[in-house]
Amino acid sequence: MKTLNDYFGVEKPLIAMCHLEGLPGRPRYDAAGGLEAIVSSAAREVRALQEGGVDAILFCNENDIPYSTSVGTEVAATMAHVIGRLRSELRVPYGTNLLWDPYASLAAAVASGGSFIREVLTGVYDSDMGLLSPDFGAIAAYRRNIGASDVAMFANITPEFSKSVGGRTVADRAASASYLGADALLISGPAAGLDASMSDLREAKDAADIPVLANTGVKHETVQDVLTVADGAIVGTSLKVDGYTWNPVDPERVNEMMRLVREVRGSLVAS
Repeated sequence: MKTLNDYFGVEKPLIAMCHLEGLPGRPRYDAAGGLEAIVSSAAREVRALQEGGVDAILFCNENDIPYSTSVGTEVAATMAHVIGRLRSELRVPYGTNLLWDPYASLAAAVASGGSFIREVLTGVYDSDMGLLSPDFGAIAAYRRNIGASDVAMFANITPEFSKSVGGRTVADRAASASYLGADALLISGPAAGLDASMSDLREAKDAADIPVLANTGVKHETVQDVLTVADGAIVGTSLKVDGYTWNPVDPERVNEMMRLVREVRGSLVAS
């Protein structure tokens, strides 16, 4: 079993979001700007995140609202193309997330050299995108068949915009996802930018023997408390100008967030 240190080279990693501009085939796609506009925007975000010292980057089609339970081949291909254009500049581990399609996320990771994906992999959820009912066995088989066995699968067990159909507890979902082979668990709030429940984080930690990360809503004023419980965090909104999801990355906010994370790591060493 790998630890987050094995994946990212540090304890309590902070994985920063790189929100791509709207991709082809989706409502927010800028046909006039085309692929070059997407690449240029992503390059600016990656530069600011890496200069601020983040531990990893997660590329996501966050702008492709309203989201779908599957995406077109053009969406996965464009993400892989964008990351490929930036690959020579990437100095930290990176992953892929195509909302809400684990097969597309895996395909994009393989094509671009990504080392992990973030997706809903287990459970059944009543969501604003329709019924989420992933077949983890089929997803795992697909991972093997496309040569992606080294791509870690981070399972979102409290997905945004949704509710567990059967009302299973977070502990039950955490224990089963761990048993079935997820590499890490993610605890989310009700939507992007909204806090994950500290009680959900503790419940998942107590029930599972794999890493548990806070997936949404981690802010400068809460990151240190979150990391006393969680093994790491995925952060997007708080690193943007004015803490607004659709704004560009703010280098000063990245620098301050990483200063706070390093303080947590320093306290671990001291203890």
